[in-house]
Amino acid sequence: MRNSSINCGVEELLARAENQLRRKMKLAGFPYAATIEQFDFSLRPELKRPVLMRFFDSSFITTAGSLLLIGPSGLGKTHLAVAVGTKMVQLGYSVRFVVAQRLANAVVSAAPRTELTHLIDTLTACDLLILDEFGYLTLDPKVGPVLYEIIAARYEKGATIITSNKSLATWGELIGDTALMMAVIDRLLHHGEVFYLRGSSYRMRGKEAVAVLPARSEAPFPLADQA
Repeated sequence: MRNSSINCGVEELLARAENQLRRKMKLAGFPYAATIEQFDFSLRPELKRPVLMRFFDSSFITTAGSLLLIGPSGLGKTHLAVAVGTKMVQLGYSVRFVVAQRLANAVVSAAPRTELTHLIDTLTACDLLILDEFGYLTLDPKVGPVLYEIIAARYEKGATIITSNKSLATWGELIGDTALMMAVIDRLLHHGEVFYLRGSSYRMRGKEAVAVLPARSEAPFPLADQA
């Protein structure tokens, strides 16, 4: 009878922990499920698995580190970011995943300052913030100061991952303020690392490249016979 009660208690605790994990995963807002085991390092020889695994440790959170993944679309940047985020949720940390353009839209549409303050507080308070696809679209000038405010507030307090298709040197152009972006990058790199991914897109594997040839130009009217 006693063993039965103990078993029931253990099962209840496990169920509670599983429900809590499910809630945290949903709150994180990951676009899809991804793990480090699913990442094919043979296709990305510039990335060393032992080096990347350092970001799957709780020390990434406790040291308020930063991870910047730079490269063209389809190389697995988001996959790696989600994999790290998933691991941090499993370790009990709070994570927020947000696409850069959605953040920009939220900033622009936040009419009263209270809405903007709530947005900033939410992205500042989490243990790990993942900003995905930074650089795919030029952002509204209003976004720059908000991004700085978020990164500055997280500096030495929370971990951050940013994925981008643009080199760091061009980030200032995305918000129209190079000096402000330099201040953002300075804080990110103090306790952070940058990894540049190269190669062909995962999505194009096994597909032949299609060459688009220009259409033959035709004169709008028949040309007169040459004399």
